[in-house]
Amino acid sequence: MATARSEELRGLAQRVADALPPEAIEVVLTGSVSRGVADDVSDIEMLVVTEAPLSLEEAFELARRAGLEERDSWGDPSTPTRRVFGYLDGQPVETIWWSRELAEELFSAGGSAEALANGVALRTSGLFARWQKQLADYPDELATERIEKAAERWGGFAPAGLLTLVRGDVALARMEWLVESAQRVLAIVFALNRVHAPTAKRLAARMEPLALKPERLAERIEEALAEPDPRTALRLMTELQLDAVRLAPDGPNVIRARAWLADGLVVLQE
Repeated sequence: MATARSEELRGLAQRVADALPPEAIEVVLTGSVSRGVADDVSDIEMLVVTEAPLSLEEAFELARRAGLEERDSWGDPSTPTRRVFGYLDGQPVETIWWSRELAEELFSAGGSAEALANGVALRTSGLFARWQKQLADYPDELATERIEKAAERWGGFAPAGLLTLVRGDVALARMEWLVESAQRVLAIVFALNRVHAPTAKRLAARMEPLALKPERLAERIEEALAEPDPRTALRLMTELQLDAVRLAPDGPNVIRARAWLADGLVVLQE
């Protein structure tokens, strides 16, 4: 059941969609509002697809016509993605603008899959349903490719090299390793379950329906990131990494990672 906040913000999002001119051929509500879990700090996130590419100025103008006030932008302006932020009735609204060609390209590659998997069409010309069907196809070859890609970082140097991250003057490098390792674990788990990777927000809830995953996955990530002792933090994450690759099918990187992580765990336990 959707939260009251979700219902409130969805109504505002529909107002934005209804006020957009015909150039907007697809308007999709995404994020926590589309999933019905919005709370007091949630904003409205929307994907707007137009037939032709827009300049940032054109996207700003369409957002103005849709009622957004105090408009601003973020991100790299050299990319074909346009981002416009603003407020409607005091509520924050983030809009991402793609051309149809860009949307077709990104969705064909599995990009921004969560926007469609959990998205709600506020206006559609029929493309939204087709894109959803397209993204629902998750072939074994794609899963294998993503698992092998995620496991490739774990190896290629002596397992004892993990001890360089225990030093007192490498806190940032250690945290970078922990975060990247957690992201790679998640990439493996989502691929195993044939799910396109979402954001890491509300991770425990996202993990709950997945059949193949290490035990207490979300909780163990939080524990490793919050652990103040460097060696213990690395050990906790290495145990999780090892559990993940043990679930994965054999492949060159996976097989190497299993051996390397096992050796690294011995080093960290000494």
